[in-house]
Amino acid sequence: MLYLVGLGLGDAKDITVKGLEAVRRCRRVYLEAYTSVLTVGKEALEEFYGKELILADREMVEQEADSLLKEADVCDVAFLVVGDPFGATTHSDLVLRAVKLGIPYKVIHNASIMNAVGCCGLQLYNFGETVSIVFWTDTWKPESFFHKIEKNRQNGMHTLCLLDIKVKEQSLENLMKGRKIYEPPRYMSVNQAAEQLLTIIQNRRSQGENPEITENTICVGLARVGALDEKIASGTLQQMSTVELGAPLHSLIVTGSMHPLELEMLKLFSVDSSSFENNACQRTT
Repeated sequence: MLYLVGLGLGDAKDITVKGLEAVRRCRRVYLEAYTSVLTVGKEALEEFYGKELILADREMVEQEADSLLKEADVCDVAFLVVGDPFGATTHSDLVLRAVKLGIPYKVIHNASIMNAVGCCGLQLYNFGETVSIVFWTDTWKPESFFHKIEKNRQNGMHTLCLLDIKVKEQSLENLMKGRKIYEPPRYMSVNQAAEQLLTIIQNRRSQGENPEITENTICVGLARVGALDEKIASGTLQQMSTVELGAPLHSLIVTGSMHPLELEMLKLFSVDSSSFENNACQRTT
């Protein structure tokens, strides 16, 4: 059996009882290590689970999935994912490979950022399409996600923005020369994401457009959701570009129209209540 086990969002103890029981009876246990991270390291998980973990990076999961599934037809193998197992499409590919090989699988769900964002008070059924914001480079500055945020806002929907994670990435030079040298891990912060959004807004205006999202659009920054030191900050997009929420992982929400209850909840986390009042009240339903 192949078990896909969600680990939740905080630390080692966020695994479900059902998930822990599955992990402890598996012969091999892989820890997916590139779509998200917990607030504790591999060693803390091993101590709590009582199992040695094999780190599974992007290269292994996407290019060597057959080795991961090896012997799963005759013994139990677990694949651990931070959050919920289907928070990333890569894991659907793993299930399809298992089915093709005749390996039965079982999914053990857990909390993920996709539903835990409700902690800020915005109602989950008022969210539109989720987008990813990637790190820009000197030569690559994609803006395609901005249209999706605008479309959500036009429909009165909030947008959850998942922020980029760079783990075990190679520089272009090392990649071209085939050198297995990796860059230090990087995790996008709320203020970095907000700065990129502000740049896109300026670019659109310079082209004669009138963007649906402006510097005064109310946003929410979240950091380490589910952890003891979780942080939430609400305010304008401009304010989000200067807010400091500390260590990763971060997420950003661009709001749409807000119910009065949502508005009251966001006030609990406001960076500056006066500017929040002036802007937020314009988008209530």
